[in-house]
Amino acid sequence: MSNDMHFETKLIHNERSITRQYGDVSVPIHHTSTFHQSDIDAFGQYDYSRSGNPTREALEETIAHLEGGTRGFAFSSGMAAISTAFFLVSKGDHVLISEDVYGGTYRVITEVLSRFGVEYTFVDTSRLKQVKDGIRPNTKLIYVETPSNPLLKITDLEGVCKIAKDHGCLTFVDNTFLTPELQKPLELGADVVLHSATKFLAGHSDVVAGLAVVKDPELGEKLAFLQNTFGAVLGVQDCWLVLRGLKTLHVRLKQSQETAYEISRFLDSIPEVKNVYYPGLNNLEGSITHFNQAKGAGAVLSFRLEDEEEVKTFVKALKIPVFAVSLGAVESILSYPAKMSHASMPKVEREKRGISDGLLRLSVGLENVEDLIGDFEGAFQHLRKMKKEKENIQQLKRGAI
Repeated sequence: MSNDMHFETKLIHNERSITRQYGDVSVPIHHTSTFHQSDIDAFGQYDYSRSGNPTREALEETIAHLEGGTRGFAFSSGMAAISTAFFLVSKGDHVLISEDVYGGTYRVITEVLSRFGVEYTFVDTSRLKQVKDGIRPNTKLIYVETPSNPLLKITDLEGVCKIAKDHGCLTFVDNTFLTPELQKPLELGADVVLHSATKFLAGHSDVVAGLAVVKDPELGEKLAFLQNTFGAVLGVQDCWLVLRGLKTLHVRLKQSQETAYEISRFLDSIPEVKNVYYPGLNNLEGSITHFNQAKGAGAVLSFRLEDEEEVKTFVKALKIPVFAVSLGAVESILSYPAKMSHASMPKVEREKRGISDGLLRLSVGLENVEDLIGDFEGAFQHLRKMKKEKENIQQLKRGAI
């Protein structure tokens, strides 16, 4: 297939879209744990499905092609991909990591890798000076989320990758929020791109999966060794589900992104909303940097209410969004970072990063924008009513005293 094709065409037409043997337009699911070998000295292309499987290979080749890498890897979850990639560093190595990072990533670095002698420092990677100042002689890796989860902080990827190269470090980028549809970190100098494919890539809340892509073939060999060694590979049925979801990524993300922009503007006009975090509003610090390295703002935004009490009242009044862990699906998903995605982060650490008890994260789905805004407006009206009733009760109590 030609590399000149547009991205949305590549999602549907690639080297794996039609099988050579029978002409299938859907990748076959190879439900086999092992493969017959014709001779004790002549092994075939596959021997055991942990080490390789045609269905998983189809997904791995597809994501590598879409990200502009040389090799892709499919894992049993996003955290399996991230955790396995982290084992490219060794005891005594130092890692610089975005302070505003997914709670599961925070947990694996602080509670697991630290036990194996890996040192770490959290820095605001949106500030390149902090990245430079955080480099140590033993720093081997800079780990970045951009936009970050959940405050949508923007990191200059080219800037960070240059710092990393100048100091002999690897750069990992979690590209879950934007996908290769909107941002290609490998083209900006990153060494490893990571995805929770559970999210936008699969897109239907029906699979848990993780992906990694590398640019350098030698690094690919090292990650392949780790993937086979730890064995946290993605099952073939789930590989097929991600491949199916990828075909509609462009249209799903286009629609969700347009709706996210309208909702962010609406939220920005609501008095009860203290802050809205979304690159598309252009009032978020780093928006210019974001649009220099990405084709769009994405479909995830966060907004802040006064406190947990307001969050409870507001969420209970909503009818359309699913209130749940996760993001990137056809249904809009509203989540509460303090008790969901970042529950593994101690409260003091959350608050230090600005992840307050009033913060909500919204992943916008494919519902009608007017229905979503109408639902949110109704929830804010309910919030105002409850606050008014509470004020009246307090006034009555003061009068009685």
